[in-house]
Amino acid sequence: MNCDVPNQKLWSAVLVCLLLTHQAMPKYKSNQSQSEPTEKHTMKSTTAKITKKSGYANVNGLKMYYEIEGNGDPIIFIPAAFQSAGMHSFPLLTHNHSVITVDLQGHGRTADIPDRPLSIEQYAKDVVGLMKAIGISKADVLGESYGANTAVLMAIRYPEVVKRVAAYSATFGPPQVAFNVEMTHYDQPPTADSSNIQYQRENYRKVAPQPDYWPTIWAKLGGLHWEGISKEGLASIKVPVLLMCGDHDFVRVDHIAEAAKLIPNAELALIRSASHFALSSEQERVIPIVKQFLEKPSKELPLATAEVGYYPGKTR
Repeated sequence: MNCDVPNQKLWSAVLVCLLLTHQAMPKYKSNQSQSEPTEKHTMKSTTAKITKKSGYANVNGLKMYYEIEGNGDPIIFIPAAFQSAGMHSFPLLTHNHSVITVDLQGHGRTADIPDRPLSIEQYAKDVVGLMKAIGISKADVLGESYGANTAVLMAIRYPEVVKRVAAYSATFGPPQVAFNVEMTHYDQPPTADSSNIQYQRENYRKVAPQPDYWPTIWAKLGGLHWEGISKEGLASIKVPVLLMCGDHDFVRVDHIAEAAKLIPNAELALIRSASHFALSSEQERVIPIVKQFLEKPSKELPLATAEVGYYPGKTR
């Protein structure tokens, strides 16, 4: 079967293909009624010890797992489909930030709620609930693939808890609008046992409360319906947003660029010779861009124009 232009019935399978990639600080409250005992480790550093912490919090009916690595201002990391805490580490960020990685419903160590559908909207609500449970009032948010969709939606629905958003390979519309058909083509739709999702399947089974639940969560995620975000919704975003993608991404470059034009305070970064998986496979090319975006001053020097000219310390 040729799936270059997926119809509505094939949306679920193509979506899964698209989405697959792969110190707790004193201000975080320790609430044993919500969070279970955690494990702490340290990692040698030339400047400071990098603290690691993990735990569970009761959030919207979930026993939601999270890990915290690093020191400093918080960054919430929302991984891609079937990815989970422990699969990523961002050393460039953890020296100045506490990176809180979440396991969404049915991902990693967070068990599914069988009768509750999966949705980007619910993910956003759950992440905000986790922030409240562990005492984070406001944070930067980094998202990958549909984790990036969740991060951008948080900026629209919960702006009071979001400082900035960095989104890698987000989609803002249905598949026929968002997909790069050259990169999302397959002759046969993937199944729970397909070889091209072996990485996700094996990592899920390593940590999931019920490893044999894999076929069920695979099918359930395939039924997730995402139509995207309206132009009005994108235009309403008030926080700074960084949109990133690879030039050979599953998402069309012009789709990302159009969204960047609609978001008032957005930046666009295109990673050359990169796929949908660059945040996992080549983070050394992506995370420095994220770091610069998150750490730059809130007020920057004005850009130099041909008329104004360049003056060191006055324009850039």
